[in-house]
Amino acid sequence: MDATTRRWVIAMVAALLAVSGCGDGSGTGNALSETTAESHCGKSGDTVRCGCNTYCQNTGCGLCRAAASGLVAEPPAAGQTACVAGFAGIYPCHNVDLMAFLPNSALGGGQANDVWGWTDPLTGREYALLGRSNGTSFVDVTDPAAPIHLGNLPTHSVNSLWRGIKVHANHAFIGSEASAHGLQVFDLTRLRNVVNPPVTFTETAHYAGFSNSHNIAVNEESGFVYATGTNTCNGGLHIVDVQNPAQPVFAGCVSNDGYTHDTQCVVYAGPDAVHVGKELCFSSNEDTLTIIDVSVKNAPVQLSRTGYVGAGYTHQGWLTADHRYFLVDDELDEANFGHNTRTHVWDVSNVDAPVRIGFFSSSRPAIDHNLYIAGNHAYQSNYRAGLRILRLDDLAQSDLTEVGFFDIYPADDAPAFNGTWNNYPFFASGTVVVSGIEQGLYVLRPNLDGQVFTPTPNTPSPTRTVTPTRTITATRTATRTRTATQTRTATRTRTPTVERTATRTRTPTRTRTATVARTATRTRTATRTRTPTTERTATRTRTGTRTRTPTRTVSTPTFTSTPDPAWTATRTKAVTPSRTATRTRTPTLTRVPSRTRTPSRTRTPTRTRTPTRTPASG
Repeated sequence: MDATTRRWVIAMVAALLAVSGCGDGSGTGNALSETTAESHCGKSGDTVRCGCNTYCQNTGCGLCRAAASGLVAEPPAAGQTACVAGFAGIYPCHNVDLMAFLPNSALGGGQANDVWGWTDPLTGREYALLGRSNGTSFVDVTDPAAPIHLGNLPTHSVNSLWRGIKVHANHAFIGSEASAHGLQVFDLTRLRNVVNPPVTFTETAHYAGFSNSHNIAVNEESGFVYATGTNTCNGGLHIVDVQNPAQPVFAGCVSNDGYTHDTQCVVYAGPDAVHVGKELCFSSNEDTLTIIDVSVKNAPVQLSRTGYVGAGYTHQGWLTADHRYFLVDDELDEANFGHNTRTHVWDVSNVDAPVRIGFFSSSRPAIDHNLYIAGNHAYQSNYRAGLRILRLDDLAQSDLTEVGFFDIYPADDAPAFNGTWNNYPFFASGTVVVSGIEQGLYVLRPNLDGQVFTPTPNTPSPTRTVTPTRTITATRTATRTRTATQTRTATRTRTPTVERTATRTRTPTRTRTATVARTATRTRTATRTRTPTTERTATRTRTGTRTRTPTRTVSTPTFTSTPDPAWTATRTKAVTPSRTATRTRTPTLTRVPSRTRTPSRTRTPTRTRTPTRTPASG
């Protein structure tokens, strides 16, 4: 082990133990001395200027990542290292070699998130497109052992932990949870002519039909982008025509089933003859697999909406090549129910009535995030367990076998939101690129020679509780609530959305569905009819007005019930409480005094009816 690697290992261990503070230990935020910083934060070459404050945030050198949340020191850059006897350098592995590693600090800084790929049809060169909190990096990985960082495209608005990237017709389409970000369009053929990398790129085009999005999907066969989790379409699919990539045009909305977290849209070629040739989207909608016919973009048809036992958070999924099976990542079942990583197998041979056959259980407890199917293998990004590769043996029996892995988070495999975010396994060369949230870009080469990994019993690290997964969870859900709130057009559709959320949460479900969702609806109806007669009831609805206060409280349980790894509390503050409270108070307070004037209108009958309706609606 060389000196740089040794220092990084020491720093990582120190970071995992440093749960109460950072800096010089005084708790005042004093910077570490250079000597202490070297041993605590790590060192890259001759550069070390780590000044950690009491919140353990990086203030200088890109290596000081120690934090109470469990983040560790950014590993040093690494070159080609074969996987031998279960390790490639410091990384546990099986049948996967490390070709190269580029840390975040060498790619423009920030934290990494999504990653996708593009192969130049003219030159055959392969490129990795790495999303970061402050932009997108473009890396030539044609020679996987010598990747070249060509440059960065800055974020369109502000920084965000989330960025989604997909490619169509030699253009990258980039969305983000950042407010006012919209959809960036970048002509990838510009990468052919970079002379002195890295350079700073500009957008080729921009689409402002939505402000923020959680992820981007594209059907390259039809030429349509599907943005998920936007501030439009009730959080459902926002469809954009990109057949002319430089001139994106709004095409339609899918809003019937509320918020969509992720989707895969294809021209269906599976065994269900009724739907062959139609464009279908297979959407992960928090607690259901929802299949929609989007052949007519302005008139989508929901074909099925199917839940399943043991759902935590239906996060993402991918179809097999024959469109017969759909493999799903559930992001919260591991943390919620205490079992190891599960890959859920769905039979979608009848898209009007899909069936979950069963699941594959991993030997590790890590959270699964994103998966893709290439050939006969599923490539999974499972946060702290790294890249996991499963052979598809007999999906009719949920029979899969783990045949390879590369663990970019050696400390442990606990169910927490650190480590790998995404991977791209579709390069013809066999190269697989993997994004590490705190780490950077890994360029890997699997050697799937049929060997099967024999797992050893997993012993969770003592640092398993260090990462405050619940905090991340709560922040994430806030955005979901926000999406529903922003869709003011459909106050009525928001009620079903809450009911759906209640079903997912299952613990507070009955309380929320019966009392909150419907009471809120009745309160708003009263608000609309206040001008004529209901103003009498408005005075009596003061009892109902108190019911509105619980309506705000109801949003709070919702925050805790539906997580996602990186949603920020900022968005929660900005949207949910302020809009709901303001619109409710103004009419109520104004009308109470004026209706008090007429005692006869204030009579008992209305008071009796209002409470009677509220329980009856549950």
